[in-house]
Amino acid sequence: MATLKREVLAERVRKVKPSGIRKFFDIINTMPQVISLGVGEPDFVTPEHIRQAGIRSIEQGHTQYTSNYGTLELREEIAAMLKRRYDVSYDPATEVLVTVGVSEGVDLAMRTLIDPGDEVISPDPGYVAYEADIVFAGGVPVPVPTYAQYDFGVRAAEIAAAITPRTKMILLGNPNNPTGATIPRVELEAIARLAHEHDLIVVVDEVYSRLVYKGEHVSIAALPGMRERTVVLDGFSKAYAMTGWRIGYMVAPSSILEAMLKVHQYTIMCAGTAPQEAALQALRHGEEDVARMFGDYTRRRQMFVEGLNRIGLTCCEPGGAFYAFPSIVSTGLSDEQFAEKLLFEEQVAVVPGSSFGSAGQGYVRCAYCTAYDQLEEALVRMERFVQKYQ
Repeated sequence: MATLKREVLAERVRKVKPSGIRKFFDIINTMPQVISLGVGEPDFVTPEHIRQAGIRSIEQGHTQYTSNYGTLELREEIAAMLKRRYDVSYDPATEVLVTVGVSEGVDLAMRTLIDPGDEVISPDPGYVAYEADIVFAGGVPVPVPTYAQYDFGVRAAEIAAAITPRTKMILLGNPNNPTGATIPRVELEAIARLAHEHDLIVVVDEVYSRLVYKGEHVSIAALPGMRERTVVLDGFSKAYAMTGWRIGYMVAPSSILEAMLKVHQYTIMCAGTAPQEAALQALRHGEEDVARMFGDYTRRRQMFVEGLNRIGLTCCEPGGAFYAFPSIVSTGLSDEQFAEKLLFEEQVAVVPGSSFGSAGQGYVRCAYCTAYDQLEEALVRMERFVQKYQ
């Protein structure tokens, strides 16, 4: 059988390393006794009334394509919710786009807005897909390190130092995955000033915006003058326990969103009809569910973060999301060694911090979105493990 003599894979694909999260996820699937703190998957089942809305959609024969933008009903509900939460107005007809999860939104934003050679500034550590999507779009990732001494919060002064004539975008996760850091209003205001001064666009992933433990979530799009240069990404996976439904949305000025629609309609067509109708139910009737799950995460967060510090793994108090990001340097192991040994010796799965950027070296990400008793048992196993290596 003849083989190709030329390189088959595109260079931009070869430059992106496989996800460190998926590597551990694949191993975990072969080990049934593992306590998984690895994947950001809520242990809650999608609330019954939301599931029933999706089932009803199928039973009633709602199995056709929707508008490329998504159903107008859902877009109107999204726009109304954003108006209530942030007092920012978006036209549901032209400024709201329903996506296949926030992951599609990130990809859409990069491919629509980034030209080859454009630089994109983003905090490090940051969600694994950010750097990959920048590279897939031909852009140049410019990571700005964050530090435990500042609770891993991104600071405008460090963003300013990274700006060059080739900078086009600032990409933020607020709250941050993997650290749980939130961006205070004062820093958001300073970042907004940088965006104005250097004529930059801001893309912000707010999928954890309903999981903020200290104060209210502030969206940079709501700051003066920022609506016209901000793309907001959000979705239903985390707050409503709807990860498998793959439903998200993005809002932006119509001139930007129309261009994103062009990419969306040629690659995706539209999000699934049943997930859209389930999402509509979530927005209209899901507030009690969000509050209930948030209360449980709050309880887990306090216990687990206190436990990590007690057993000698120094950990900042995360301001949002459902991740703890403890230092493991006291063990003398690298973050990859720590994660691998902990998995095979104690059957607890965590993700190496370096999977999220070079500033994550010496840390691991622990998702506390698993059951309370499982978190308690994980701490027992981790303490035994730490004592062995300290």
